[in-house]
Amino acid sequence: MSENLTRLNKYLSEAGYCSRRAADRLIDAGRVTINDVIPEMGTKVAHEDVVKVDGEIIGERKQDFVYLAFNKPVGIVCTTDTRVEKDNIIDYINYPKRIFPIGRLDKPSEGLILLTDDGDIVNKILRASNNHEKEYIVTVDQPISQTFIKRMSGGIYLEELGKRTKECEVKKIDKFTFSIILTQGLNRQIRRMCEYLSYEVQTLKRVRIMNIKLDMPTGKYRELTKNEFDTLNELISESTKTYDPKLRTTRQNRR
Repeated sequence: MSENLTRLNKYLSEAGYCSRRAADRLIDAGRVTINDVIPEMGTKVAHEDVVKVDGEIIGERKQDFVYLAFNKPVGIVCTTDTRVEKDNIIDYINYPKRIFPIGRLDKPSEGLILLTDDGDIVNKILRASNNHEKEYIVTVDQPISQTFIKRMSGGIYLEELGKRTKECEVKKIDKFTFSIILTQGLNRQIRRMCEYLSYEVQTLKRVRIMNIKLDMPTGKYRELTKNEFDTLNELISESTKTYDPKLRTTRQNRR
């Protein structure tokens, strides 16, 4: 019988309601019930159980998931909490199905973000050890020096976070603009790195997540192609293997 039981957070994730991480927060807040009883963290769900979030029944697990690439404008917040944040990404897109963003992009930043109703793929992509590449184009308030490029690419210790950034690929584009490829997602990482070197970010745009490239106008979204999705899954699988940050190259750059 245990084979028919599923952890509650995984159930909500596979049902397309939210990611497992978000599900844990909902459970901890007492917003989830099983057969009208508030469960403990780690509770498992049987096929015949009735699961609700805020009184709404969460139905059978989905088979046809939605995968979107969206060009987020400046000023939009990557949150699903539509009750608190009026400029949220969910209301802005107004997609007919419940979806949620994979990761975050700061309110003052713009560019590519993925959204889905597939909670499992969210967890795989967000797993920090997977070293998924994200590429950004950044403009700063003063001329970019070779020292700036060298220090940004070599890693910077961010005292307020108590962590050192991983080595990364940084290239100067013009006097005030550079590109940077990260394989980690620390809070406001690029802005903090620039601030450490006495530079202020003027604009920050994400132009690639793994193999998915930004190719739609600001404020617009599109579905991932089958080829994009298949490659994405392949990269997720590959990224669980040993990774050497000194190489700063993965198969996705050679495609």
